[in-house]
Amino acid sequence: MRRPILADAFGHHVWATVRLIEACLPLTDEQLDTAVPGTFGSILDTIRHLVGADCSYLELLSGGEVVNIDEETMDLPALRAAMAANGPVWADVVADDLDPDRMIIRRRDDGSESHAPLGIRLAQVIHHGTDHRSQVCTALTNLGITPPEIDAWAFAEKDGRLIELPAPGA
Repeated sequence: MRRPILADAFGHHVWATVRLIEACLPLTDEQLDTAVPGTFGSILDTIRHLVGADCSYLELLSGGEVVNIDEETMDLPALRAAMAANGPVWADVVADDLDPDRMIIRRRDDGSESHAPLGIRLAQVIHHGTDHRSQVCTALTNLGITPPEIDAWAFAEKDGRLIELPAPGA
């Protein structure tokens, strides 16, 4: 059976978020409270928002297999566990025969609704994760901490799925 075309995109999304959270585990409370102008907020608030939104997206797209989390109070180990648990559910979601034009409706508690096709919702998940991971990396760099390698190449390399060969004759 062929792997779903979105398997790597969502596998990377989960892996990169978990890896970034792990890099933040040794930070002090003061460091976790670091905010950089132009970003979402503090490192901890940004990670909470990233994971909370991921659970929310997944709750909608998995038919309720994942529930929303209390992102305002969770610590990094709990956020890491929640994100790691999302991995297999994302794998199931993208393994389905996906119709990118299927309209998905989010009904909010206040009675409002959001209507968007599945393809747009999946694109938003990837964009949202990348944007906020980048913001956390910026904050880490601002603290003088080298962020972990979390790009797609690092994801491929960890599984031996990236092979670099020198130029002939080099």
